[in-house]
Amino acid sequence: MDGILVIDKPAGMTSHDVIATLRRKYRQKKFGHTGTLDPDASGVLVILAGKAAKCLQFLPDTDKEYIAELALGSETDTDDASGTVVRTAPVNRDFSLDQELKKFEGPLHQQVPTTSAKKIAGRKLMDYQRKGQEVPAVYTDVTIYDTEVLDEDDLRFRVSCSSGTYIRALCRDLARATGNCGHMKSLRRTRAGGFTLEQAEPLDADCHTIHPIERVLETIPAADSAQVDLSDIRNGRHIRLNTPDDRVLVLDSDGHALAVYDRDHGDVFACARGLW
Repeated sequence: MDGILVIDKPAGMTSHDVIATLRRKYRQKKFGHTGTLDPDASGVLVILAGKAAKCLQFLPDTDKEYIAELALGSETDTDDASGTVVRTAPVNRDFSLDQELKKFEGPLHQQVPTTSAKKIAGRKLMDYQRKGQEVPAVYTDVTIYDTEVLDEDDLRFRVSCSSGTYIRALCRDLARATGNCGHMKSLRRTRAGGFTLEQAEPLDADCHTIHPIERVLETIPAADSAQVDLSDIRNGRHIRLNTPDDRVLVLDSDGHALAVYDRDHGDVFACARGLW
């Protein structure tokens, strides 16, 4: 099996659990995913199968979309419902969720949750926390493109954001901005890697749709086939191309991805990754 699977990850499983399930189901070892979803989160998880796993390094950090629900009254050490409560406070509902969300739209210097795989000095933040050590404050620059309130009473909203955005951190900061303490109650990813929730299939489906490898490489310009000898490509040889692009995708005669080539010098390109 070679291609892309789009799985609707159920809550309660890690992304690695999904990979392990697919390996058993299809009796194939080569599976990888393009972006981790926390165990408590559900939704779009893009899986690379077989030869497609070779494409991972070339995939762009695509924008993502989520539906989240905020819980007020308690803050946890993980900023979501799975953590230990570290602070409580009376709930203040004297605010407009839509107006408060709009304040977060645009570039955002976001503090990374302390329970995170983000590294500082070669160590994951969660490692500091597990050992009872003070967790350094780490920030990341992200962008919130758009927000939409779905249910004011339940504090449920949709957010479109750049890759690397922590929605649980957004929930934490949103609660604080309204004079509350709070955490992310639930999270569902509705778009990732150019795929939507409508395209995602249950993990336990009898079989899954296999999207072509080219689907995740479409941002790389294709090399002019008239300038390419496919035997050179299959043997990983350098080639010459007259193109302004520094990276190109070489397709075979059937339009299937064969290799990614990067400019080496002048008009000479070297094979960055064979996909055969």
